[in-house]
Amino acid sequence: MNPTQEMDSSSAEITTFTVNTPPSNNSMVGSPSGSSTAAASPTTLSRYENQKRRDWNTFGQYLRNHRPPLSLSHCSGAHVLEFLRYLDQFGKTKVHTQLCPFFGHPDPPAPCPCPLRQAWGSLDALIGRLRAAYEENGGKPEANPFGARAVRLYLREIRDSQSKARGISYEKKKRKRPLPQQHQALPPPNSS
Repeated sequence: MNPTQEMDSSSAEITTFTVNTPPSNNSMVGSPSGSSTAAASPTTLSRYENQKRRDWNTFGQYLRNHRPPLSLSHCSGAHVLEFLRYLDQFGKTKVHTQLCPFFGHPDPPAPCPCPLRQAWGSLDALIGRLRAAYEENGGKPEANPFGARAVRLYLREIRDSQSKARGISYEKKKRKRPLPQQHQALPPPNSS
C-alpha cells in the first residue's frame, strides 16, 4: 500500500481508504477525504455524490501511482480492470474456490482459507459511479473506459463466479410498476 493512503476499517464501501491530495481544477467540489465544507459548497451533497467524488479521487490517485503514471486521456478498459483487481486486496467477501468443500454453500459451517474479494455488487456500483464521474469531469461518453465492453464482461464473469462459489444466485431485480388504479375517485354525491 502506498504511504499516502490510509485504511479506514469502519467503512464497508468499496473505497476503504482516503487519498490526501489537493483537488485539481477539474476535480469535483470538496476535499478528497469526502468532508464537505460550507465555504466550498453551499448545498450539502448526497451520500451518492460524496461517494462518487471519493471514488473519482481514488481512481485519479491510482492513475498517478501507476508505473508509469497514466493520464485519464490514455486510460483504457484494461486499466480499469487492473484497478478492479487491485481493489480485491481490500475485499471483505469470502469467495470459495472450486477445491473448497464449502464451494456452492451459502452458509459454510466452518472457516476456510478461501480468499476475500470485493463483492460483485460493490464493484458494479463502483463502476456506475466512476462512469458518471468520468462524464461529469469532461470525458466523452463514447471514450468512457468504465463503459468498455471488457469491463462489462469482467463484471458479468465476477457475478457468475461469485454466485456459484457462494451458492447465491443473483436475480435481476424487476422494476416495480405502479399498480393500475382500479378505483377511480367518485365524485361527491349531490346534496340536492
